[in-house]
This record gives sequence, C-alpha cells and structure tokens, in this order.
Amino acid sequence: MSTPLATPDQFGIFLPDQLDQAEQFFRTFGFVSLRGLFSEAEVLAMEQECISAQDQLTAGTLHKRHGTEILIEGDAGDKAARFSNYVTCVTDLSGAVTDAVHNQTILELMDRWLDNEHWLLEQQRFGVVYQDARPGKESSYTRIGWHSDWQSGPHLDIWPSVAFTFHIDATSPANGFLRVVPFSHRWNTPAPFVNANNALVPEGSAEAAGHSDQPPPFEMPLGFEKVPGEISLYCDRGDILFHDAYLWHSAARGTDDDTKRRHIRGTFHSGTEQLDNDHLDDFVKNAAR
Repeated sequence: MSTPLATPDQFGIFLPDQLDQAEQFFRTFGFVSLRGLFSEAEVLAMEQECISAQDQLTAGTLHKRHGTEILIEGDAGDKAARFSNYVTCVTDLSGAVTDAVHNQTILELMDRWLDNEHWLLEQQRFGVVYQDARPGKESSYTRIGWHSDWQSGPHLDIWPSVAFTFHIDATSPANGFLRVVPFSHRWNTPAPFVNANNALVPEGSAEAAGHSDQPPPFEMPLGFEKVPGEISLYCDRGDILFHDAYLWHSAARGTDDDTKRRHIRGTFHSGTEQLDNDHLDDFVKNAAR
C-alpha cells in the first residue's frame, strides 16, 4: 500500500522532535515551519512586550533606534508617524523575544543549514523586527511584491542566509499570508536592475545567486502577479516559519481590514559577522518587506 500524501495542513510543518525531517524539507523546498517549540505563555509574553514597545514608539518615548524611518519611505511615512508598523531592534526591548531568537533548537537548525558558521542580524541596523502588518487604512505596510532576500544586498558577502518569522497571529486570506515558489532557492536568480521596493541595485553586485547554476525557468515579476508553481503558506499562532534567502516569495494583503497580522522576524547570516553598519545601508533600504 502506498503512503498517502500529506494533507495541506501538514505540508511543511514539523515538531521540535522532527528536526531531521524539517532540515531535509527545508533543503528540498526552501522553507519549513516548526510548530510547538514555544508555549502559549512564551508567545503571550512576546506579544505583550512587543505591543508595549509599539505603543511607546507611537507615543514618541522610545529612542529613534527603534523607529520605522529606515524601513518606510515616501508617502507611507505620514502614516508611520501616526501608527508604528515596525519596532526595530526589538531584542533590546523584550526579554521574551531575546530568549526566543536564541532558542537552542533554532540555533541547531542554523548549524545544520548554515554549516556551523552563522550570526544573527541583531545589533546591526534594524536587528530583529516586530512587524504589525495589519491591512487597515492606518497601516503603512500591507504587502510586498515578488523578491528573494538575497536581492536586497547582492553586493554583500553575507549569504547564504535563513530568515525566521515568529507568528503572533495565525495567517489566512483574511489577514494576509506568504506566497512562495517551492524549489526556487535552487535557481540562479539574477539581480534585477531594481528590487521589489524600486531601489537601485548597488554597483559591484553579483549578477545572480542561488544554490545551483540553473537559471530560473521564467522571469521573476516585481509586482503581485501569479507565478507558476507558487503556493500559499498559512501558519498558526506560535509557528516559526523559516525560509531560504534565495527563495522567491511575496506577501499577500489581507482581505479584511479589521484583522491583524503581527509577527517577529529576523535573519541568520553566514560567513564573518559584519560589525560595521556602513556597508549595510543599501541592504536596510532594500530589505523592508
């Protein structure tokens, strides 16, 4: 008898005692979700401490280091002055988040995926970020077009990389979700002239990157078009979503303006840790998502 296929709510979701399976799935598809690592008490502590920091930032009582000006530009800045979608360097403000990003299970996965050489983008530039991506009218961020994280800094020697997202809210069509193209991390994706935020690609950038020399079978759109083979990823409260820096992904806007989509995100990078922020200036502007 053949093994039945996994149902959609099981696809790519593993428990903390299934790290071997999670590692293999990530290497194959470019993403994976870990469920059950954090208790509800731990998730609640992160939620409460991040909301407190967000309220302080909106009220103007936090240092500008934690502000949103480096992640929001243009017309969205007016909204950002009234409502804070981002709290940057949130590990400075939340002990619960600090404990979570340094969880030994997460570090073990980074050892596996980044070959025991990795560093957390924590004190450099925006660090670990609390993001409130609610779709309502007060929000300055609701979605972003197709991109890979590597495209935010193709001139930098900080790749490969793995991004993580701790979900405070479960995701759905109502409040928004991540769209991904499985296997796309294996393609040698070109660096476009501009990235998804319409930021110019810096001089000296690599022409393309990925986990193989195989070029993509089609061009990556920078907008929100349907991409062949894309799937939707939905996560429950407390889930940790990991994705490869070369994976094609975009964020879909929620359909219900009264919902919330809050999460904590950050990245582990490979190679020598970059302690000087100057070389990350373009990376900061390009990486807002």
